[in-house]
Amino acid sequence: MLISMTGYGQAHRETDTYTATVELRSVNSKTLDLTLRLPRFLMPHELEIRNAVAKALLRGKVNLNLDFVRPAAAARAATTLNKEALTAAFHELKELAYSLGISAGEDTLLAALRLPGVIPSASEVRDAEPAAEETAWAELQPLLTEALAAMQQFRHDEGHTLSTEILGYVATIRQQLAAVEQHDPARIEHVRQRLAGHLAELTSHEHFNETRFEQEVLYYIEKLDIAEEKVRLAAHLAYFEQAVHQPDEAVGKKLGFLAQEIGREINTIGSKANDATVQHLVVGMKEELEKIKEQLNNIL
Repeated sequence: MLISMTGYGQAHRETDTYTATVELRSVNSKTLDLTLRLPRFLMPHELEIRNAVAKALLRGKVNLNLDFVRPAAAARAATTLNKEALTAAFHELKELAYSLGISAGEDTLLAALRLPGVIPSASEVRDAEPAAEETAWAELQPLLTEALAAMQQFRHDEGHTLSTEILGYVATIRQQLAAVEQHDPARIEHVRQRLAGHLAELTSHEHFNETRFEQEVLYYIEKLDIAEEKVRLAAHLAYFEQAVHQPDEAVGKKLGFLAQEIGREINTIGSKANDATVQHLVVGMKEELEKIKEQLNNIL
């Protein structure tokens, strides 16, 4: 069945150290148009992420948003006080104050807190982060896979709905073609009667040329004959239905080409029939074909 380019997929994970959400949205596009919103630490993996999305989704205007948040408790853990360094610094300052004859008190403790290594600085926290972040990416890879699987399932479900609609439009065109087939004998009889009337009028003319007349009659009959167009249109409709049920993942372009061929045959029937009833049926077929083309814009 068909696969839609419209889709949505999400995957969420919450742990003691982080909360992560991968969200995918897609609409129709002639090619893969991918927009990524990633945390800074995932930038080195951008190409890997793009390749995974391209392999899974093939086409469409796709937006991928990956939110990664560390809870407040984890943020505080990153700046935990180094008690051992504080104790050592305080004792060193206390001994120095004693040697200088200065009393050591609360000011000494505050001074120790400001010494390097007691409370990690922002740069020290950043230096310590890469290993943790690399571990997080290894955990986030299955999250991306889960979101892509959800997106693909959404696309398949939407494609099933589109398949039903499109096949309904094809069935209507087939019914209208059958009506053309049913009306065609009456159309041909009407043409025959007109020709007979013209024949009676022309043969009585003194300058009547029988050979020239036969050539023009044959040309006129051939110009009005729509038998081949009806056969080709029926064949195109049958092939179109087969293509809809094919397991091909990217059948949208093939169906687009078939729709063009179907439209060509419908237009030819309308131009050659020279009949009001057939013209009315042709207009109906064109309306259904436009509905098909509109839906095909969203098919993978």
